[in-house]
Amino acid sequence: MTPTYLDTYKAQQLRSCQLKQLEILKTVDSICRAHHIDYWLDGGTLLGAVRHGGFIPWDDDIDIAMRRDDLPRFEAAAARELPAHLQLQLPGAEHTKEPIIKIRDLNSFYVEASDDFSMGYQKGLYVDVFPMVPYPSAPRGMVRRITRELSRSYSILHHRHYYSWRAVAELFWFGAKHALLRAAWAAVCTTHRKDVFFSNTLVNNGYGIMHRRDSIFPVKDITFEGHTFLGPANPDAYLRDLFHDYMEIPPVEKRKIHSVFMVAELVPTAPTTGKDAGTQP
Repeated sequence: MTPTYLDTYKAQQLRSCQLKQLEILKTVDSICRAHHIDYWLDGGTLLGAVRHGGFIPWDDDIDIAMRRDDLPRFEAAAARELPAHLQLQLPGAEHTKEPIIKIRDLNSFYVEASDDFSMGYQKGLYVDVFPMVPYPSAPRGMVRRITRELSRSYSILHHRHYYSWRAVAELFWFGAKHALLRAAWAAVCTTHRKDVFFSNTLVNNGYGIMHRRDSIFPVKDITFEGHTFLGPANPDAYLRDLFHDYMEIPPVEKRKIHSVFMVAELVPTAPTTGKDAGTQP
């Protein structure tokens, strides 16, 4: 099937956005290396590096991860050293609901279905920085059961509710359940070592996918789009935790992108002259 002009334009626009995100990643890499901060390619970005040598062809974002304990040092360094066209966007900043750090480009535009235009936060292209925390070395089945139910109760408690007696009853029920599950989770964390697994805390509302520590550390160089970045020690094990049979290419109908609209470069607004503004020069 011959691509339409619109298909060609969308593909060109996606590639332009990918290359701009690549430049953001190169800046982040430079800051992290200068300050000896370990980070690694994560999620679809790591998958793209291994399976495609760069971006997954239909992917439109970049994910990296770092230890949560390293985030304060990264935030401080990025705030000082990011160039003027990049912005460190912290969780809760500018009224954004984003729970993670983003490095945003200020001269682009990227809109997701969840974006709220009533909030004035920056919506440029970005690199996501996911925090990783140690997980207890308890049996994985136990951890999955507890964290799955924690995630479910969290989602219900933080979902928009319409006031009714049933809604009130659900809030009480799931509130009590969530409190008990948190207590159980705290007990598991106390009684088991916490240096064996690392987990992305933002997956499933705070209780995420586990990776063995030795599949992440020590981080090592990995090639992405012809440039050298940092990746986990064992990309194969890491990706199997995330995607299982990760080398299988999904069918076309399952190749989803995150954005609903994106522009790689905003057109500068020309200064308004007196004549243009309707006044006499």
